[in-house]
Amino acid sequence: MSTLAHADPASIPGLRSGRGREPEVVFYQLNAKVLERKEDIPEDARQVVYYSLAIGHHIGVFDCFKPAFRCPTALFDRVLDTLRDHEEAHRKLSGLLRFSEITVDGTHTRPLLAAIAAARPTAPPDVAAWLDGLATALEAIRREPAIYLMGRRLS
Repeated sequence: MSTLAHADPASIPGLRSGRGREPEVVFYQLNAKVLERKEDIPEDARQVVYYSLAIGHHIGVFDCFKPAFRCPTALFDRVLDTLRDHEEAHRKLSGLLRFSEITVDGTHTRPLLAAIAAARPTAPPDVAAWLDGLATALEAIRREPAIYLMGRRLS
């Protein structure tokens, strides 16, 4: 494995160097459908419709995503510190700092929600508030597995 994969996210070059402003982390939530009524989407095509909407972000189309929550990278670093003892959750979220973008889907809800539940009682208020926002978004994914989050590091 490369050393970057093992690097502490806070040590990644350029993370803290913004262009005139502090870098931030933004999580977007897929929130729109081309077809407005549930009955307009045949059940066997539902995943294809959501997938088609979702891949748009790879080519710069964000009109189906809305910002769900955001924070400065300094706060995100503290979130990661809070989750350090929860390996799977920490690994997933710290991927955002290594790769500048991650997706959080139905396969991630269980480990992330478990880590949030364990870490939240002792988290500082601002970190706890951020974790609450993530938990709310994860619950939405749990209710509708075709929906997901996309996290991006902006600088």
